[in-house]
Amino acid sequence: MTQSLGHSMTWAAFALVLTGVLLNALAQLALKASVNDTGIIHFDMQSLLSSATSLATNLWLWLGLLCYAISVVVWILALSRVDVSIAYPMLSIGYIVNAIAASHLFNEPMGIGKVVGIGVIVLGVYILSRS
Repeated sequence: MTQSLGHSMTWAAFALVLTGVLLNALAQLALKASVNDTGIIHFDMQSLLSSATSLATNLWLWLGLLCYAISVVVWILALSRVDVSIAYPMLSIGYIVNAIAASHLFNEPMGIGKVVGIGVIVLGVYILSRS
């Protein structure tokens, strides 16, 4: 018998959902790091080719894509155990992780609006996970 967190999610299912969310968040951070190395990508052929060449050899890009690929597998495993109406809103935890990490890693501002928004997300995820 598996231990349950509440109405419909076991600890194992929660671990899969959280792992998928964190891998997705890590993928976003790695992709951001890759374009930070590349710079702004403009929509002209020369810039696109130059950026594509630079990105093709950027380890951050490949780490991001690998995290995405693994997160898809983990997410499928999670969805086989949890209702999508419960699992999908948990993806918003990634917004929290990314906002905090981006503030530290990329010096992105963390104003009061973001802090309040994160609070609303936390409250929403809590309410959804308990329903």
